[in-house]
Amino acid sequence: MVTPCPTSLVSPAARARRRDDQNLRAPVKKNRRPRLRRKQPLQPLNPCPLPGDSGVCDLFESPSSGSDGADSPAASTALGCSSLPAPAQQLVQLDLQTFRDYGQSCYVFRKSRESHFHPRESLARQPQVTAESRCKLLSWLIPVHRQFHLSFESLCLAVNTLDRFLTTTPVAADCFQLLGVTSLLIACKQVEVHPPRVKQLLALCCGAFSRQQLCNLECIVLHKLHFSLGAPTISFFLEHFTHARVEAGQAEVSEALEAQALARGVAELSLADYAFTGYTPSLLAICCLALADRMLQLPRPVDLRLGGHPEAALQDCLSKLQLLVAINETSLTHMLPFQICERCSLSPKLK
Repeated sequence: MVTPCPTSLVSPAARARRRDDQNLRAPVKKNRRPRLRRKQPLQPLNPCPLPGDSGVCDLFESPSSGSDGADSPAASTALGCSSLPAPAQQLVQLDLQTFRDYGQSCYVFRKSRESHFHPRESLARQPQVTAESRCKLLSWLIPVHRQFHLSFESLCLAVNTLDRFLTTTPVAADCFQLLGVTSLLIACKQVEVHPPRVKQLLALCCGAFSRQQLCNLECIVLHKLHFSLGAPTISFFLEHFTHARVEAGQAEVSEALEAQALARGVAELSLADYAFTGYTPSLLAICCLALADRMLQLPRPVDLRLGGHPEAALQDCLSKLQLLVAINETSLTHMLPFQICERCSLSPKLK
């Protein structure tokens, strides 16, 4: 039979000392198990036809076709909308006080940096990407940027990023659409408060590319461009020339805003045409404004000397813009507010 050990006798003083030692110990924080958040299951995408060999040819909407993109997969997947809304751009108000304080200095700085960011002959080193495929990609990207309600500045930066990367690196035809959405994502991160998600951009491509491919291409683009992204755009020069003409008393605020909206639509058409890549953004902006004034039949058109460009370059750009508008009259009406379409003449005649 096993006898248990007797309990040792402890004095009351020793018990009090042991109790004090226990009270002096630092509290130990209990480790809490991390809470696991239940992720919502991804909703299946609407069925859409697979892209062709180039990855983009079946998704294009040509600006000269007159389609608003309602039947394209991009319209059915982006943001859960069934069709592209009518692009009735709201006329923003002018901030003349800020223009008086900083407008001229910002214009001089961006004008001096314009040649540095202007890509020339971006398709010269591209064996697989042609001017036609570039036009198709941007004709698809313009409705996409409207579907996401992005600013015109984001679209201009995306096109600039696309063209500058094409001047540095040959791109395969089956990766050209991925380069387009990657350029749009990089531009939106600079401008937009809420840029599109990667999942939304990949949905536009009908699952042809993975998230890792887009992120890898984004790193490659940033590396090739040396993280130099703040390019002067047509959007900036359009706003500057609009403020300048109102500040000089050459146009009423309402007239200047309508001309700016119409010029923005003409500029969107020119972004998709490779023939206009040879013109600087400031030259395109002043010519788009001049053409918009003539289409709206304003009594005091914008002064073409605001940009400081040669007369021959201005007339050459104006004649090409007139031909572009004549070919894409139907698409231009889809880009403009209804009240401007009623006022303007879509067959402008240059004097």
